[in-house]
Amino acid sequence: MQIQALGYIGVAAQSLDDWAHFGTRFLGMQQVDRTQKRMALRMDDRKQRVIIEDHGHNGLGYLGWETADQAALDALAVRLAEHKVAVETGSRALCEERKVKGLIRFKDPLENQIEAFWGAESTEEAFKPGRSISGFRTGPLGMGHAVLQVESIDAVVPFYRDVLGFNTSDYMQVPFKAHFFHVNPRQHSFALLELGRRGFHHFMIELYSLDDVGQGYDIASSMDNKLLTTLGRHTNDHMTSFYTRTPSDFGVEYGWGGRLLDVVTHVPQEYRGGSLWGHDPVAGDAEMRARRRQARMATAEAGIRHPVHVIEGNYRLAPGVCPWWDQALGRGK
Repeated sequence: MQIQALGYIGVAAQSLDDWAHFGTRFLGMQQVDRTQKRMALRMDDRKQRVIIEDHGHNGLGYLGWETADQAALDALAVRLAEHKVAVETGSRALCEERKVKGLIRFKDPLENQIEAFWGAESTEEAFKPGRSISGFRTGPLGMGHAVLQVESIDAVVPFYRDVLGFNTSDYMQVPFKAHFFHVNPRQHSFALLELGRRGFHHFMIELYSLDDVGQGYDIASSMDNKLLTTLGRHTNDHMTSFYTRTPSDFGVEYGWGGRLLDVVTHVPQEYRGGSLWGHDPVAGDAEMRARRRQARMATAEAGIRHPVHVIEGNYRLAPGVCPWWDQALGRGK
């Protein structure tokens, strides 16, 4: 596979000021490189991860997918051409703007702008979060995941699976059709939701601490008309998260505890219902809310449980789990 991670996201916006506050004081990212029409946000040692541009309208600008090197990028360009996909080589100026060594541009079947690149610039300057958080889980897993809403999944899956080479993680038929893809061990870096309309649904970013997510939920709950769902936990990637509305009118999922796959042995399966619990929409279509709630109740009645995925070194055994350990720590009787 040439593509190995979601590297960056471009956002179309009507107000950079709204994004500056949302991106730093809520998401906890670091604002960098702001001009009158453009602003970037950092999440880690990369110079930028989210690029917001004032286009006078809201929505997705582009998705930037990372390849290992120039050879991998060239191979991807050849593969796209073989499938009759028009490919444009990024200019030197565009590469400098994206802070990469090389990139190509093309569109998916829904006319979404896609970029593939290699050689992203990093910096030794420490990441300075916009609010007190523990940091974002990125590295080889990429910046998170991106999700599109589509009219027909069957019309789009072949492009991402057969042309771009994404691997199916799992799929869903109830309460709506969905298809999830992985390009590295992150359970999914991309997904399609069949919701009867086209558009960018959300992107996900994963925090190192569950408390970061809980405190973010408190902040989102105090922002007018921003909270989209309650806290919940997904059936497939086991992420504990919630959704809120960005200033560009699509969603962002703020999560913790995502599942990693063994990409060699993983076998895709169907999941019924998107969440083990929670993720109840704050507003929206009453029929869809009822269908999603019914699916969660069926999951609960089936007794489905999943392990909690805690990063090594970021946990302690609770008292009573192991009497010997309790005694070693001096907390035994």
